[in-house]
Amino acid sequence: MLNTLTNVLQTTVLYSTPLILAAMGGLYSERSGVVNIALEGLMTIGAFAAAVTTIFTGNPWLGLLAAMVAGILFALPHAVASITFKADQVVSGVAINFLAFGLSVYLVKHLYNGEAQTPVVQETLSRMPIPGLNSIPVIGPALFNAFPTTYLAFVIVAASYFILYYTPFGMRLRAVGEHPKAAETAGVSVIRMRYVAVMISGALAGLGGAGLSIAIGSEFNQSTVAGQGFIALAALIFGKWHPLGAFFAALFFGFAVSLALIGQLFGWTQYVPSEVLNMLPYVLTILALAGFVGRAEAPAAIGKPYEKDSR
Repeated sequence: MLNTLTNVLQTTVLYSTPLILAAMGGLYSERSGVVNIALEGLMTIGAFAAAVTTIFTGNPWLGLLAAMVAGILFALPHAVASITFKADQVVSGVAINFLAFGLSVYLVKHLYNGEAQTPVVQETLSRMPIPGLNSIPVIGPALFNAFPTTYLAFVIVAASYFILYYTPFGMRLRAVGEHPKAAETAGVSVIRMRYVAVMISGALAGLGGAGLSIAIGSEFNQSTVAGQGFIALAALIFGKWHPLGAFFAALFFGFAVSLALIGQLFGWTQYVPSEVLNMLPYVLTILALAGFVGRAEAPAAIGKPYEKDSR
């Protein structure tokens, strides 16, 4: 029984980590008033950059760095379109998703002689056990024998909570997402804050994608991300645009993935088709959005381009 609980918790934390990172990225963007449906594309390009960089350099830490840089570079067009040119933010995000997927698949085929996936990444991130704490029953193996990306995710959640609610930067960020005109009157540059927020969003979503290709997995292919960016967006909404809410929502969706894997491991497929188990996280995402999106209170100015001279 304890082994089962340990496996479930360990798998939940493992598969929640990319969702937590991407959801934190979306949090910064949407708290500033910019819808970021591009999380799927930002994770995709991050996963691609991490895998390829690690293969070429043999250093997964450089892979993480490359994923963050790639995420920022792909977030930039979304920022320019949404903030400077005041384009529809949903359309811009969808375009980024298609561009990131198409470009990464094209580059993989170009780099690896038409193959649909990269070679196996030999030097992936390794688990980093914390001596003593990793021996605690049940929670020890899950929380204290984790990949570096998991520790990073926990730190980023705590840091995001502190930054958004206890620092001048965070208060200005939330102000431009709620009342941009009032923030501008108080001397805050709405444009600059939104650009910074979307760049942070790209970096964190790219980091989440790296977790999929060089921590959980060891290659990049067309199905590496497989909708995780959209689930992270659902976690952000389910968590009501709050760091802790998004964190626990991501854990919830990670638990759904864990159930699907544990179910296959313990032979539940004798009673429930494996396809149904694999659908579980996506079904829960739809149910969560259908049940909560109408009641969740989004930042007041989200999705609204800022017109400096408007009243």
